[in-house]
Amino acid sequence: MSENLQKVKTYLHELGFSISSENAEEEVVIIDDEEKGIKNLIIDCEDPILVLEQVIMDVPQKTDGFFKRLLQMNRTLVHGAFVLDDEGKKVLFRDTLQLENLDKNELEGSINALSIALSEYASELIEFSKS
Repeated sequence: MSENLQKVKTYLHELGFSISSENAEEEVVIIDDEEKGIKNLIIDCEDPILVLEQVIMDVPQKTDGFFKRLLQMNRTLVHGAFVLDDEGKKVLFRDTLQLENLDKNELEGSINALSIALSEYASELIEFSKS
């Protein structure tokens, strides 16, 4: 196990998160905390960065105003952003942090930013997903 992955796992445990899945070879862990809206949050050590990604929803069939609204939502996020996957079919939350100087507070801030974004925009995202 790499030093970076061990550091991330230690921080996650100190923050009270349990790891639901791990691939030490790929340096990836997945965490869940459904009370905070966190479901299958992928945390990937891609030296020199740490990537956090969670699928939020499928891109709606009717996209009138959807992409503009996502960009407006991004403007209010403290960390990270709503992005599209490579195929443009899923909306993800994504954040990146430098591994070299990563600290527990920084990781916690990124995870909390996801939770805050979901609590703030969940109803709006759900409405878009119905279209």
